[in-house]
Amino acid sequence: MGLRLASLIERFGGRLHGTADLEVTAIAPLDRAGPADISFLANAKLRARAGCSGAAALILAPGDDAAVAANYRGARIVTANPHAYFARVAQLLVPARADAPPPGVHVCAVVHETARIDPTARIGPLVTVEAGAVVKARAVIDAGCFIGREAVIGEETHLFANVSFHARCIIGKRGTIHSGAVIGGDGFGFAVEDGVYVKIPQIGRVVIGDDVDIGCNTTVDRGALDDTVIEDGVKLDNQIQIGHNTRIGAHTAMAGCVGVAGSARIGRHCTFGGAAMVNGHIEIADHVDITAGTLVANSISEPGRYTGFYPITPNADWERNAALLRKLPALRERIRMLERQLKALGAEAGASLGRHPGSGRSSSAGPPSTEP
Repeated sequence: MGLRLASLIERFGGRLHGTADLEVTAIAPLDRAGPADISFLANAKLRARAGCSGAAALILAPGDDAAVAANYRGARIVTANPHAYFARVAQLLVPARADAPPPGVHVCAVVHETARIDPTARIGPLVTVEAGAVVKARAVIDAGCFIGREAVIGEETHLFANVSFHARCIIGKRGTIHSGAVIGGDGFGFAVEDGVYVKIPQIGRVVIGDDVDIGCNTTVDRGALDDTVIEDGVKLDNQIQIGHNTRIGAHTAMAGCVGVAGSARIGRHCTFGGAAMVNGHIEIADHVDITAGTLVANSISEPGRYTGFYPITPNADWERNAALLRKLPALRERIRMLERQLKALGAEAGASLGRHPGSGRSSSAGPPSTEP
């Protein structure tokens, strides 16, 4: 099914240069796009590639339009955010698979008699749905998933194969949980008595809002007493660990291998680069960007971009720097001692300058007497 460029402008806005009746039928990268494809330019470094692209239409920013138009002969949609615009178009051009199974419960699924499955939902083979669980309208539960007792799966939410969604956890509308994710496993909670770890029962839930995307093999632990909360629009990449009682604010995004320790409070519209680590029991304000590999050890109260890693260097340089770092405490003490010595010498010099040479009398004593 093709889409007319005029219909895209009507839906999503933007300024069109080219034929409004031109149809595009697929999406493609700049260097592989053909005469029925639409592509986009979001990086000014690729202007030359965009200029010689074979795409029928390009989506690009105002700042790139003039440079690309000098060589490109296709239609152009100019918009402030080409990447987001392209994502909207892609959602229209990549429809649901025509061969997807119809709604209903597969004959090989195991569904408890007290579970409530909406007639428009789809339950795949080898799925287990325990007592009291609720699967709402148009939800899709793929093969091998586990839905714990009294769990709730919201409207149009999709659980890909082999997701574990444990007891009493909740996810809202239009969510996506990818294969291998575990939602609602026990948090890492133990007390210590005489050197022995005593398990603390984890009786909270995981409560997930609307439009949340959770990647493959990501784990979100249930709360110990209170709930772990993932607010609306949060995006979690693959292999992320979210500790118990954590709260992640709306529209925050985390790249792969991020780790968040228990009871952290993370604000809205934050971003975390890959392998960033967040300490437990700290708070991070809204609109904070953490770069890849950064350890967030303390609370952050102001928006901004934060980095806490040492840039990569040749190994020999790193070894020399590491040796210097080990010596810093001793060097610090030596500097302090030298500062004290310099201060003492300055005081002595000042005292010496305040006396007349050889007289032993201070210059502050006034002029010599003229009395007989």
